[in-house]
Amino acid sequence: MVGNTLHYAMISEQNTNDIDHDPTLPTWVRVCVLLLMFVAHFAGTWLPLLGPDEPRYSQVAKEMFERGDWVTPTLGGFNWFEKPALLYWLQNISYHLFGVNEFSARFGSVIFGLAIAAFLSVLIKRTLGGTTLATAAWMMSGSALGLLAFAHGASFDIVVTFPITASLVCFWLAESKGRGGTRMYATSFAFMGLGLLAKGLIGIVFPLAVIAGYFVLAWRRPTAEFLRSVLWGIPLALAVASAWYLPMYLRHGWAFIDEFIIQHHFQRFTSNKYQHPQPFIFFFWVLPLMTLPWLPLCLSGLYSTLKRFVRSISSEVPEEDRPLPFELFLLVWIAVPLLFFSFSGSKLPGYILPSVPPAVLLGVLGLKRAASKRAWLFKFIPSLAAGIFVIAIVMSITVMRGIAAADSVKGLIEAVDARGYSNARVVGLHTVSHNAEFYASGRLVRDLDGRQRRFLGTAEIFEYIDLNDHRPVIVLVPVEYERELIDTDKFTFQKIAENGDLIAAVASPVSFGGSAP
Repeated sequence: MVGNTLHYAMISEQNTNDIDHDPTLPTWVRVCVLLLMFVAHFAGTWLPLLGPDEPRYSQVAKEMFERGDWVTPTLGGFNWFEKPALLYWLQNISYHLFGVNEFSARFGSVIFGLAIAAFLSVLIKRTLGGTTLATAAWMMSGSALGLLAFAHGASFDIVVTFPITASLVCFWLAESKGRGGTRMYATSFAFMGLGLLAKGLIGIVFPLAVIAGYFVLAWRRPTAEFLRSVLWGIPLALAVASAWYLPMYLRHGWAFIDEFIIQHHFQRFTSNKYQHPQPFIFFFWVLPLMTLPWLPLCLSGLYSTLKRFVRSISSEVPEEDRPLPFELFLLVWIAVPLLFFSFSGSKLPGYILPSVPPAVLLGVLGLKRAASKRAWLFKFIPSLAAGIFVIAIVMSITVMRGIAAADSVKGLIEAVDARGYSNARVVGLHTVSHNAEFYASGRLVRDLDGRQRRFLGTAEIFEYIDLNDHRPVIVLVPVEYERELIDTDKFTFQKIAENGDLIAAVASPVSFGGSAP
């Protein structure tokens, strides 16, 4: 296995003969690609919120913003304890800076996505040396499909991936110093605390599991400095997380523990309660897709590392032919989220995002080895990265515009509001539109538990209108149920707009003649 000290390993990593020189890219090339990366990350952030999650999370932050409350997340006025507060805080800050809109809801995610690329670049610079490899790291991570896509979303996946990444980067920088890494260890544990605020227990469990797994796989004894840092580092992480967890517990007690910890941590992992079943191998093909277009380099780096690792445990090989500690560290970093979520009863693509940064770094190692014989690869990296950024920008202002319009109810709500129904309640017929949480906030009809009410027929809608002073309501109904919108002698339906999936209609008592309330 790997030697007992990290000193030799770091010398090996920085002085391998894979590249004889550092073919530094021209400054103008790096600046142009960097600008394209920023534009690509912000492009499309003004589009309507997509799916069920973006609008719900953005609405939770909006309600906290409107109340001036930084502690209790609510949705529709009801407690919403599914996720911790970091995303809501980022959105809340953006709402103060830029107003309540889609750009503000996604701004924090974009910044965290860019920060991941920056941290990976620093890690490569300090570990492998050479400005070109460091430049390749931020170009590749910034343009990797998974990281680029989720950086555009107002969701927790990129928000938790950043502190996990930052924590492990800081740990490795502390280890590579050999001594004097106390500040880096402290920063690493502080980021673990931020991870707790980002998405709960995985924010600290994943980094600690990766660190422990690395020491085992590398057959290394932790340094005394690291062991001492654990004694004060974990309390430091908990202290950072207590900024939200403590006031939440003091305010809500067991109800918070039960819903957030028991239901949305353990029951989500051990069951299909939240209806996201997938086979065990689901993430084994999702992860490679998230590394595109750098998959060939990632596979090359993975294959080389695994081959040398297998050889090192099956036979006596020279020290220089054994996998380097940094490679083993990346292997464990990939494996921990991959295996953990593969055993989960609930699987969504974004869960595996914390494995993408180390996979991209293996791609950088693959590039480093391949470029020793094919130096042109270094010039190929900025060209491909720039191409991906241009494609992302063009898609954001063309294809994604149409997708967002069809997926979101924003246009439907705006159409009925323009007819004078801006104060009318919104009901779902044979559907529940979570997308409407943000665009019809305060107007959705809910059950006693706070969930949106699903109306199962027009008779229920008529009954609701009768019980609410005969006021017209906006009906959102799937297009396949349009035939149920039939006028009666007491009520009339007026179709206002359609987005290909849902129809927005106004249900009014005949006495109102379909006029505005």
